[in-house]
Amino acid sequence: MGDWPSAQDIDVLCKKAAGFFIYASTVVKFVASQYDPPDERLSLIISLPQDTSHEGREGIDLLYTKVLEQVFHSKDESFYLHFKLVVGTVLLIFNPLSTKALSDLLRSCTTQSRISSILRGLHSLLLVSDNIEDPVWIFHKSFPDFLMDPGRCTDTRFFLDSPVYHREILLLCLNVMKGGLKKNICDLDYHTPLAEVEDLPTCRATYIEDALGYACRFWTTHLARTAGSSPSVGEVQKEIDEFFTTNLLFWIEALSLMEILDVGVYALNDIEQWYTKVCFIEGLLEKPVFMFILH
Repeated sequence: MGDWPSAQDIDVLCKKAAGFFIYASTVVKFVASQYDPPDERLSLIISLPQDTSHEGREGIDLLYTKVLEQVFHSKDESFYLHFKLVVGTVLLIFNPLSTKALSDLLRSCTTQSRISSILRGLHSLLLVSDNIEDPVWIFHKSFPDFLMDPGRCTDTRFFLDSPVYHREILLLCLNVMKGGLKKNICDLDYHTPLAEVEDLPTCRATYIEDALGYACRFWTTHLARTAGSSPSVGEVQKEIDEFFTTNLLFWIEALSLMEILDVGVYALNDIEQWYTKVCFIEGLLEKPVFMFILH
């Protein structure tokens, strides 16, 4: 067998990359997959259009489309719902989470095995460690930019409407806090000042797992990016009202233990602004529960 890849193949790939390192990097990782013969995967990339109209951004769009179609072909409709939830969460969270923490956050909607399967298939687009405690990283911003632009990602199986998935992550965060927050979550002696807690970081890591810590810190950041007018606004309002009725003090305690109590001040402002927007759009007259609590 002759040299592989051939000099002609390399020349074609260089022209397709058009100077974009991320294009070349993605091709290498895609071809090196352990799940399909590398020569077949290389042929798929070589077969993409070669005219200059597909250079630059359009070239990377074609590559991302081909990778997704090849890895996730012949799946049923329900799979793509899970795909978009998992990938949308990875791409939209504000601090990278490990596979384990993602599983904890998404537990109510999908299984750890399905999450691992989806992330494994995206090894050429995401950095996914074999260690489930390591964060999942995005290789390049062009990937989320592509998936969240309907003019670029024209396959509805993969397109992510970011306000929709910020709402989904918000609801996941509220669900995690509902199940994880409680009075004296770190099981400390009552009336003990935080400054006197022995090894607070270890204590915190033991009782406030990463998914819960993320939810406490960022749930209102996702709320701020959730649409103020949609069929699910009522569900969001109901969940927030329930949270403030049952978990407000426990949330404040967790923020204090995480030494980010200032986050709560900005969070309350985010919530009030979102509710103000909703009330204006929907013409609501009745104040939500949390406004009575604050005032």
